[in-house]
Amino acid sequence: MYKIHSEEFKASTKLQLKEHSTLPKEVLSKKEAKKELEKVRRELADFQARLYAHDKHAVLVCFQGMDTSGKDSLVREVFKDFNVRGVVQHSFKVPTDLELSHGYLWRHYIALPSKGHFGIFNRTHYENVLVTRVHPEYLMAENLPDFNGPEDATEDFWQMRYNQINNFEKELTQNGTFIFKFFLNLSEEEQKRRLLRRLRTPEKNWKFSKDDLKERKLWDKYMYCYEQAIRHTHTDVAPWHIIPADDKPMARLLVAKILVDALTQKEYIQPPQIDDEVSGNIKKYIEELENE
Repeated sequence: MYKIHSEEFKASTKLQLKEHSTLPKEVLSKKEAKKELEKVRRELADFQARLYAHDKHAVLVCFQGMDTSGKDSLVREVFKDFNVRGVVQHSFKVPTDLELSHGYLWRHYIALPSKGHFGIFNRTHYENVLVTRVHPEYLMAENLPDFNGPEDATEDFWQMRYNQINNFEKELTQNGTFIFKFFLNLSEEEQKRRLLRRLRTPEKNWKFSKDDLKERKLWDKYMYCYEQAIRHTHTDVAPWHIIPADDKPMARLLVAKILVDALTQKEYIQPPQIDDEVSGNIKKYIEELENE
């Protein structure tokens, strides 16, 4: 089985994205990567079943990345073997009027997975320190006190939000949620190829937006904001992993392996023991059913 060292992909509080390759050291063929993923996701599905029965913990998996980094297809492929009753995905886009009438973390709180469940945030609470940092004018829609214009989005303002996010995640972990955060590290050149593929493939045209080109021109600014966000919110209880994303099959496999390697260490997560009366009479119950 394909082996990785999860620590190799962990971020740090001194993150420099330019030091992280957008391709892993070892790239399997598409066929090999798919075969390996099939094995790993079965292990992941087995853990999901135990987590559901154990009913004392939840798992929150967060994905961030530039447009075309492969978030949607990664979620589809990695979690394909899950029982649908035990997993919920949320993709946070432009806030609604209702969401804007609350604090920015409100819509994320109400989407959290309950005990026994996996929650997937495909675009996450980090949009509030990424997109809004690139476009601080968007903050005006939040109607914040003492915020009169983009000029008020100072370093102190962003540090306040990083602290709020760290406290949010710390509270979740203290109440039994395991948090995994993945940044899909895509190269600017690969994004260009993927955008061109969307434009040249008629059935994929719907995925393209002219805004994709506007945001692409802000690439360096986005990379800076990602670095800052990851540096300030990479913690022991809610670590970031930097996933090389230029090769989609490998990115999926790496995410699945990191999840499985961490979660299968939690051997205490098992279905509850049945009571003595049931366990002592299983043969009797079988005979009763067979003789109906």
